[in-house]
Amino acid sequence: MAARSGSRCNFWLPKKKRSCANTRIESSLFCGNHSQRSDGQWLPCPIDPSHSVLQENLESHVKRCPLLKQNVALSGQVFYQKGINAGNQEEEEENIGSCYSVVTSEMKRSLVYGMSVSTFHQLVKKIEEVHGGICNDIEDSHLSPEACNIWFNKEIDRKLPFQEKHVLQQGSILGNLEKIGALKRCNTNVECSEKDEDSVPAVVEFGAGRGYLTQMLADCYGVKKVYLVERKSYKLKADRSLRQKENLVLERMRIDIEDLNLNAVESLQGVPYVAVGKHLCGPATDLSLRCCLSRQDGESPVLRGLAIATCCHHLCQWKSYINKEYIIGMGISKDEFHALTWFTSWAVDDDHGSKVPGVEGIDLIASKEEEDGDKVEDDSLSSVEEVVKKMKPMERAFLGFKCKQIIDAGRMKWVKKHELDSKLVKYIPASISPENTLLVAGKLSPVLA
Repeated sequence: MAARSGSRCNFWLPKKKRSCANTRIESSLFCGNHSQRSDGQWLPCPIDPSHSVLQENLESHVKRCPLLKQNVALSGQVFYQKGINAGNQEEEEENIGSCYSVVTSEMKRSLVYGMSVSTFHQLVKKIEEVHGGICNDIEDSHLSPEACNIWFNKEIDRKLPFQEKHVLQQGSILGNLEKIGALKRCNTNVECSEKDEDSVPAVVEFGAGRGYLTQMLADCYGVKKVYLVERKSYKLKADRSLRQKENLVLERMRIDIEDLNLNAVESLQGVPYVAVGKHLCGPATDLSLRCCLSRQDGESPVLRGLAIATCCHHLCQWKSYINKEYIIGMGISKDEFHALTWFTSWAVDDDHGSKVPGVEGIDLIASKEEEDGDKVEDDSLSSVEEVVKKMKPMERAFLGFKCKQIIDAGRMKWVKKHELDSKLVKYIPASISPENTLLVAGKLSPVLA
């Protein structure tokens, strides 16, 4: 590959089909990330493990790591409370994870491959039995609310990026909130009043990214207070658009959801709000639910409803999972939960893509495979790794989808325990996104035990 002119790094990125965009270092054709490393032991930076440092330079590096100043500023925020939404983990650990706060995908795979073949088959059977008992009522709810027509018809600020698949997803999320009664469309000629008992003047978007879901909500439903929660730094195009709206208060909270004490956000105290999140990866869904519902009192923000599109279940962790009681009650152990989370990656792998049917088709096709003798249950295979390799891609996909739905069902049941009417729906066709499960919850139930 010919070297590029200018000061940019010449390292070629095959997946992106372009050269690295970073500035190259002096006397080199490459940036610091892609220059040949010096001999010596490289260690992850304790402040920011995304980069490594020579052991001999570690002591001086931690004093000037670019992330250090940022971390000090973030931890000084009034709503910062370290680990408040992290969940609990038993002191007595078994098998894997005894000295780790995060169980990695590699550790989960080792756990599965370390099973006997018969134990693996027993676990698959248990998953199928649990799924059949709790996941039969996930309905399709692909909505295009009239309130969002200005987005569907592209009658929006031209500076805002428009990708139809994302607009359809955002519209359906808001439509499901409206359908369950957690969101009220304002009359076109009358402002929604905060004194209106049914009004929801505020929105908290978890994992907000650039904030386009909230942008649509503000454009179409007249919310007056916007709180965007995101730990990463993004180009804030939606923020700039939102700040141009009259009488709209915008607060972007640069913080990990794990450390957010929502009760300490002064301007949100006692205010009715909805919580939203589009594709909250892995444990971020559990952290968000705990953030909204675990510590409620008279001064707490008033949660009127939530809509969270879940994804990346392979990243879920036992420590942070919101409903361990439900998992244990299903006869699933902690290590089996880790196995379930690892299986979920099969649901959206590259072997089958969008050809996987919706949930309504999973059991039908899986049953047909059983009748035809296609399922791999050959006890002559000597290891689980061999069994997995012999499984057909669609068979792995069915198992992965079932595991995802079991995990989400536990979340839905936990929300119900906290006095909200909740359900799981398929909010968008799988052809638009295979990650199409929405946890939606509405107003307080009128009669509670």
